[in-house]
Amino acid sequence: MTAVATSTLPIDWTLGDLLSLLRSMQLGNVPPNRIRLVPPPGTATEQDVIEVEARTDRLCELIDGVLVEKTMGYLESLLAGVILEKLRAYVRAHDLGIVLGEGGTLKILPDQVRIPDVCFIAWNRFPGGKLLPQPIPPVAPDLAVEVLSEGNTPAEMERKLQDYFTAGVRLVWYVDPRTRTAKAFTAPEQCLVLGQQQSLSGGDVLPGFELPLADVFGELERKAE
Repeated sequence: MTAVATSTLPIDWTLGDLLSLLRSMQLGNVPPNRIRLVPPPGTATEQDVIEVEARTDRLCELIDGVLVEKTMGYLESLLAGVILEKLRAYVRAHDLGIVLGEGGTLKILPDQVRIPDVCFIAWNRFPGGKLLPQPIPPVAPDLAVEVLSEGNTPAEMERKLQDYFTAGVRLVWYVDPRTRTAKAFTAPEQCLVLGQQQSLSGGDVLPGFELPLADVFGELERKAE
């Protein structure tokens, strides 16, 4: 991929030229205000992911050498917290592995750092069944959960879905607060759409686990007694 080095851009370029180049990078039509220009797109590394978070307190995913800021609002975070709570209780009760929240940064593929809103990683993904010491461990989860935000584009989520399954993720849940539905993927082309009165199933990844969507979306109706 050609890097965008601001010091070597053609002198007659406009902002429109730069935006056109960024859109050509197959990032899934991510809004330009989520794409970082330092370091130049195409040259960023996982170390830059760490340094940007330390410097700005912003989480970025790394996609083909481009830093893309993660987007999540407070309601999406609320729903992710409910899912994390339910998953963690089940996983710990059966000693199946670990569950990470929306700061769980993972290097799932070379030059691909992803941050699922919630994810489950089985013990057998870790050498010797022990946690890895790296701040961005090179491991893909068994289950990845994304709570969709208004800032997410369909193309972005399609690219992310492809990356997840290429990396060896076995199950992906996309939860949509706006429609109060969820999609459960067992492959990029295999999807089950669920309504608010149905449940997400752990399937072969978490046998016996069921998460009623009414419990998840019901959080949006809570108020002080």
